[in-house]
Amino acid sequence: MLPAPPWLQSLITEEALPSSFKDLALTYLLPLSEQISKWSENSSTPLVVGINGAQGTGKSTICKVLAKSLDHTHQLRCAIISIDDIYLTRTERVQLGNDVHPLFETRGVPGTHDVNMGIDLIKNLKAHKKVALPVFDKSTDDRSPTDQWTTPEQPVDIILFEGWCVGAIAQQEQSLITPFNQLEKNEDPDGIWRRFANQQLRESYTAIFSLLDRLVMLKAPDFECIYEWRKIQEDKLRQKKQGKGIMSAAELARFIMHYERLTRWMFKEMPARVDCLLELNSDHVITNATYQNQLPTH
Repeated sequence: MLPAPPWLQSLITEEALPSSFKDLALTYLLPLSEQISKWSENSSTPLVVGINGAQGTGKSTICKVLAKSLDHTHQLRCAIISIDDIYLTRTERVQLGNDVHPLFETRGVPGTHDVNMGIDLIKNLKAHKKVALPVFDKSTDDRSPTDQWTTPEQPVDIILFEGWCVGAIAQQEQSLITPFNQLEKNEDPDGIWRRFANQQLRESYTAIFSLLDRLVMLKAPDFECIYEWRKIQEDKLRQKKQGKGIMSAAELARFIMHYERLTRWMFKEMPARVDCLLELNSDHVITNATYQNQLPTH
């Protein structure tokens, strides 16, 4: 195995990643950045790459590696947008909960994002306009003040748009009839919440996901891993924020149920249509990369 480039070694240290991450990055992530570079050759405007992955799959870290690699190796500047950072504000979600269904107070499912904000962000970046990227603070469950947003200093070549439901498509209406878990059975017995979320996915979310030029999926082996990986994230957040606004085990289990239906649906239908499928094992390690739908490169 080749030695890690200095920027990768620095990132591993900064992010406190295990030493084994070096081989994973060299085997799977640097080749993906090479492929993204080739994809960009076919685009006259900044390339938009969706990075899909359920909670805890490592999307944020992988995007950092890709952005660094594209910069240092290919001289391509990146902007990273997380779908988490375009959540509606706490006040807006409370209003949505009052107007449609109380479950929409909880961030996560389609309907709880400011899709128009996301569309404007991507379009402005593609037009090489200077734009501030929003930040959402999960510990306060609200959008951070604008003075904490970040602004790319220079026009970008690549936009990495990452999120748990990025690139998702709506389910068939008949599949929404039967409750999927205890949350749906007890708190959405009439299906109002899940039907509205699915409708949003079919309508406004189609508009933002249509801006994707390419789609990468980080696929967990099963949904059961998601709770454990999300718990690790929560534990890290607890250490960072000294427990403020952090969920208990029971709260986390209920929270994950909000995502279960769509996550399992994406596991089933998305792999066949993505441009790159990165498969993870139960130890949180990428074990295989499959490239599909390839276009000729220059």
